[in-house]
Amino acid sequence: MEYVLAFLVGGAICALVQILMDQTKLQPGRIMVLLVCGGAILSAVGIYGPFKEWAGAGATVPLTGFGHTLFEGVKKAVDESGFLGIFKGGFTASAVGISAALVFGYLASHVFKSQMKDS
Repeated sequence: MEYVLAFLVGGAICALVQILMDQTKLQPGRIMVLLVCGGAILSAVGIYGPFKEWAGAGATVPLTGFGHTLFEGVKKAVDESGFLGIFKGGFTASAVGISAALVFGYLASHVFKSQMKDS
């Protein structure tokens, strides 16, 4: 049941984003920023934590989950280090995810060849 719930919640978030992409003139980069900032804001007001506990991977895998991770990391680092925690907390909390994205992106660039088209 846990997998079904994660699939449904993650799918619902993706469907809402697809509707946003189709019905507005927002560029994909701006939508990604909205998702990360939305996750951080929902975390700041105390909504995203309980939602993450209920939805599991359906809430942590989308970009809203990345915003939640950044916020939680900054909050923890500020509690421990004060003002400097603002700058290091997000990096510390999300280092594994960012590193994985870089490593797998690099590996994919060697496996797949670019298909650049002439204009």
